[in-house]
Amino acid sequence: MSLDETSEKPHDRLARALAGDLDRVNDLIRERMASENAPRIPEVTAHLVEAGGKRLRPMLTLATARMCGYEGDHHLKLAATVEFLHTATLLHDDVVDESAQRRGRPTANLLWDNKSSVLVGDYLFARSFQLMTETGNMRVLGILSDAAAVIAEGEVLQMVAARDLATDEAVYLKVIRGKTAALFAAAAEVGGIVAGESREATDALRTYGDALGISFQIVDDLLDYGGDTAATGKNVGDDFRERKLTLPVIKAVALADAGERAFWIRTIEKGQQEEGDLERALYLLARHGTLETTRAEAIGWSGRAKQALGTLPAGDIRDMLIDLADYVVDRIR
Repeated sequence: MSLDETSEKPHDRLARALAGDLDRVNDLIRERMASENAPRIPEVTAHLVEAGGKRLRPMLTLATARMCGYEGDHHLKLAATVEFLHTATLLHDDVVDESAQRRGRPTANLLWDNKSSVLVGDYLFARSFQLMTETGNMRVLGILSDAAAVIAEGEVLQMVAARDLATDEAVYLKVIRGKTAALFAAAAEVGGIVAGESREATDALRTYGDALGISFQIVDDLLDYGGDTAATGKNVGDDFRERKLTLPVIKAVALADAGERAFWIRTIEKGQQEEGDLERALYLLARHGTLETTRAEAIGWSGRAKQALGTLPAGDIRDMLIDLADYVVDRIR
């Protein structure tokens, strides 16, 4: 029985269109995450890789390569590279954030330990560099290695800025550009590069990925204050309980009076949270309308992503990438 495309989500339609390539990428991931000497590595990796993630980042590489007419197989290695980089950062993030849940399941550091998560993450970083060098393309190697450095830098910046009420929207943008958008941008760009596209076209792909990643992260931060736990794999208020200064809170702090600022200092900077504080935080966000203004920013970034695709080859894949940018923000409508 055929699928009703009108009922499918854009990333599901994209996955269906790329099914053959995705199967080959998944086979490559399983092959390269194996280790004869340390069976803990595939155990920990499989727990996260097989947890039902959408594979958005590797799909961007596969989709942009196909959209640009690529007929080789280097895009498969690059897509696997992107997924390994992403998985490595998730393993490390859960240790840093002391998280207990990821994609609706217990985190690897909870099931095993912090040492295993850190070391397996390191292994995946090494594997990702092995894969990217196999393409023999120095420009691709430069883009993906730069992205790895920017991701690490963004995580360090977030660690320093996350609980500092002096953190403003400009710093927040630097953080999410590092921790999320950098890999989206690189994943989209390298697909065009391996296909031999012009600099103008690959710059447009990079712009698309960057804007899509920023919109994606802003929406994720919004969903923490009102998303469906079953869909997000997170409980409402997890970011508040972990004292993360995300965009809705940054906007509320900027508009706070003295009493409200004292509340944010106590709960975020000092970590002295009490019964009812989450409800108070939600009230303050609603009072200042920061969920709505944050949503508007997410929609703006989604619009930039769609605009960037305007000069790229028309066709079903481009239409799906445009729909994907809409879907990212539709999650909060």
